[in-house]
Amino acid sequence: MSDAQENGAAEGGELKLPGLRILAQYIKDLSFENPNAPDSLRPREKAPEINVQINVNATPLSETEFEAELTLNATATSDGTTMFNVELLYAGIFSISNVPQEQLHPFVMIECPRMLFPFARQIISDATMRGGFPPLNVDPIDFAQLYRQRMMEMAAQQQKEQPTQ
Repeated sequence: MSDAQENGAAEGGELKLPGLRILAQYIKDLSFENPNAPDSLRPREKAPEINVQINVNATPLSETEFEAELTLNATATSDGTTMFNVELLYAGIFSISNVPQEQLHPFVMIECPRMLFPFARQIISDATMRGGFPPLNVDPIDFAQLYRQRMMEMAAQQQKEQPTQ
């Protein structure tokens, strides 16, 4: 292998950079529940406790196209009572080029949700506001750290499942 090939350069000295294009993005599922309305909309002395959970999933559609899904669940409770629960499954179809096979999984699981997040965040904000609450602005997410954490959890789970001798 030549130095140019090892450094990611193609024939003729042209550098092939990784490419990512969003072909489509869409809401797959959206649910907003306000189970204790109108009581949940009354002024309160203290702010509710808000729990946000995030999940990322991806499915290959072809060699170069992937559907990435970003799931956001947010629940607000006050004194043990649910004020609201919002669940969003937001997805996109991405075309990916010039990414080595061994780097494809982390690329898809980090970069695709990073592109989807601002749109999903806005949908959550709008849903809570239209549900009668102040808009919930989900804090930015470090998808690289989330990916590393999930990989470590999966490795620990696999290690637990292996029989010891």
